[in-house]
Amino acid sequence: MKRVFLFLATNLAITAVLFFVWNLLGVGSILDEQGVNLQLGPLLLFCAVFGMGGSFISLGISKWIAKRATGAVVIEEPRTQTEQWLVETVRQQAHAAGIGMPEVAVFDSPDPNAFATGARRDHALVAVSTGLLHRMEQEEVAAVLGHEISHVANGDMITLTLIQGVVNTFVFFFSRIIGHTVDRVVFKTERGYGIGYYVTTIAAQIVLGILASTIVMAFSRRREFRADAGGARLVGAGAMIGALERLKASVDQPHLPEEVSALAISGGQKRGFARFFMSHPPLDERIEALKQLAG
Repeated sequence: MKRVFLFLATNLAITAVLFFVWNLLGVGSILDEQGVNLQLGPLLLFCAVFGMGGSFISLGISKWIAKRATGAVVIEEPRTQTEQWLVETVRQQAHAAGIGMPEVAVFDSPDPNAFATGARRDHALVAVSTGLLHRMEQEEVAAVLGHEISHVANGDMITLTLIQGVVNTFVFFFSRIIGHTVDRVVFKTERGYGIGYYVTTIAAQIVLGILASTIVMAFSRRREFRADAGGARLVGAGAMIGALERLKASVDQPHLPEEVSALAISGGQKRGFARFFMSHPPLDERIEALKQLAG
């Protein structure tokens, strides 16, 4: 709750600064002279409802979506020694991390992968692939579980949702300001909205959305380093490095549905400008960071 309060307070302060700069530069007066007549307060409220609301709805149903997208089956009663070990390992790590016992699930995939999601730290979901269980040693699987438990303990899901919500809000907000201005100033629409508003708003929303996604992805990459460090604290740096090395050596690139790909232990590798849109840092960088942490 403290994390949410501080994050929202910070973004309210950013909003206040934006309004102050807007008025200080006289942008509102200039637009009024051009007949734009923007009501920024109601517009920002409208954008915040849709921007933040959509993100929190997605978070609220994230476990349901993840289960549906991957076919993950929650272990209600362990039926095998592997399932028993899996549940008990998650239980021990959750206790050590100070969070409630997550649901533990397994999904059918030949790729070694795992993810964690959920709206609350004490009611999360941790899922692993059958490929992970078959292709990794128990120590390495435990390290992957520690990584996912650390995501939950760090509150990464709620923080990522807040960031996405704020980014969505300002993308909606500024794209509509741009569309409104172009429609009034360039196309000289006096009442209602003309075609210029809709075309410009959609184009601006696409461009701003692409640029804003780099902010979300930058946080996503940063949280992976933190989760690796958390996994190292739970099971040891050597085991965490070994798990990442095993992922790196995997012949197949991990494939997960788009709905949960950003939540996985590992993502695809990209180069050049595409790196700004990566949800996960390159495995080499993560391994090097752990080696430095281990001293």
